[in-house]
Amino acid sequence: MSEKVAIEVKGLSKHFSVPVKAEGFGASVKSLFYREYKSVKAVEKISFRIEEGEMVGFLGPNGAGKTTTMKMLSGILYPSNGVVKVLGYNPTDRKPAFQKQISMVMGQKNQLWWDLPATDAYILNKEIFNIPTHEYKQTLDELVALLGVEEILSTPVRKLSLGQRMKCELIAALLHRPKVLFLDEPTIGLDVVTQKKVREFLKKINREMKTTILLTSHYMEDVQAVCPRVIMINRGAKLYDGTIDNLIKTYATEKYLQVDFDNEIPREKLEAIGRVVEYEGTRVVIAVPRVAHAKKAAELLTTYTVDNLDIQEIKLEDIIVKHFSK
Repeated sequence: MSEKVAIEVKGLSKHFSVPVKAEGFGASVKSLFYREYKSVKAVEKISFRIEEGEMVGFLGPNGAGKTTTMKMLSGILYPSNGVVKVLGYNPTDRKPAFQKQISMVMGQKNQLWWDLPATDAYILNKEIFNIPTHEYKQTLDELVALLGVEEILSTPVRKLSLGQRMKCELIAALLHRPKVLFLDEPTIGLDVVTQKKVREFLKKINREMKTTILLTSHYMEDVQAVCPRVIMINRGAKLYDGTIDNLIKTYATEKYLQVDFDNEIPREKLEAIGRVVEYEGTRVVIAVPRVAHAKKAAELLTTYTVDNLDIQEIKLEDIIVKHFSK
């Protein structure tokens, strides 16, 4: 791994001024002439550094500040305080030389034209980034082959499935071969098979193109499959920065067994198996020690009539509440 720093953040903060509205008709009338505001700390004094070629997961529950941080790193938002350097540039200067070396994909935003095929957007990106024709064709052919989307490039984007559209979005983001790729929930809403293909693709471009990748997600499975290192935040503050293996070993010491029974089982009997997280009649979720989850699952299957049993990773929100809430 290169020792050159791709991203350096020191004391990064972002505060938003949000209007406060009291309930009632009188308050609504008053707000027409006088409006009160409160300050919301979306990000508060975060510091970290990422080396060139690293793949880092950015974890946190909804509203933790992940997307806000990502937008500051890409120059979309101005920070309230702190210092940000990406590839040696201040992102908020929005210099063309900087913008040509980064790219951002947001799972809930569409950068392709809805009524046109993806290839039209690719041609536009070629001109925007001044990509030489031979380099454009070579890169496009490589990315199309890697993601297996040869047959859909001429189809209007509105007719593509979510998984197909996300693959085309990734190609658009990588045509100019950026040195840093920001991914904000790139697998949200995708089926399991497509999620796996996207993860494999990200590992491949990181390995072959040496792209530095910062991936935000509240799915631990996403990051565990791709990123050796994770940064976890909640309520705008950094809680953890280290390896994903150490995070799981230290904090994710349980797994969830989601079980559908044929008949309702008394809660006290299930508590003999593990910690009952959810109890809804015939459907329950039981937390059991990670090292014994297979044994506990077998115990449930042999003791009770089970319609379905699903083994799940512990939710990130639960790790935060259990270990970092203070």
